[in-house]
Amino acid sequence: MKQLQLNGKWVLVTGASSGLGQEMARQLAHNFKANLIIAARRADKLDQLKTELETSAGIKVKVITADLSIPEEADRVIAECIAGGDLSGALLNAGVTYFGRHTQLPWDSFESILKTNVIGVVRMTNSLVTYFEQPGKEGSLMLVSSMAGYFPVPYQAAYSATKAFITAFGSALHYELTNPNFSITVFAPGGIATEMTDGNKFNELKSWLMPVSQAAKEGIHAFVSRKYNYVPGFLNRVGSVMMNFLPKRFLTGNMSKVYLKSLVKAETE
Repeated sequence: MKQLQLNGKWVLVTGASSGLGQEMARQLAHNFKANLIIAARRADKLDQLKTELETSAGIKVKVITADLSIPEEADRVIAECIAGGDLSGALLNAGVTYFGRHTQLPWDSFESILKTNVIGVVRMTNSLVTYFEQPGKEGSLMLVSSMAGYFPVPYQAAYSATKAFITAFGSALHYELTNPNFSITVFAPGGIATEMTDGNKFNELKSWLMPVSQAAKEGIHAFVSRKYNYVPGFLNRVGSVMMNFLPKRFLTGNMSKVYLKSLVKAETE
């Protein structure tokens, strides 16, 4: 399958108000000259990004303000994106996490994580697959998962579970596609230095975090190259292979010690 050409094409990026989504939008605009549809909850952040990219990159930007934890809002975003029939790709990046003891996670917060990370993504994917499965339609869809979806992370149990779902869902659906010009990529980064990981609970883990610019660059590479599953960072890729040869109980137990140490230190500061 040939590499996706994005110059002058419309691409959707969700979760574009900050972090990885914002940085991928910037790189798509500057390095690939893609026109962008950017979606997130914070209208002010999206409007700022629109002004920045239209001025500095000379591309077109459409803003859609939406809460993707609400199924009807997720449906509305895709309906607006495909209305003109000229959408060429989508990066479903919006997601939320919780770092702490699972027993202290309120049920409504858990439901919000589930609705944003799973239900919203699946609803948008369903509509996008129907759109891109049209004969001759060329496009690419990337689902942003996490290495936590491959190897469970204690104290991020809910987040890990939702990303495991996305990894399995996207990987399986990839092989159900009938249009040879359409692909689904699962992108699974490790920790990234973003607003999501800026809290003091992550202080002991920040040396592990990948710069957001690098994660975005490799994510876009996976997207345009139509990778099946892609883990950014050479050491992360080697590690993900090597960890398959170690007992999962051993891996999860050691991960638990590292994350608990960071959590306890934050709680006592």
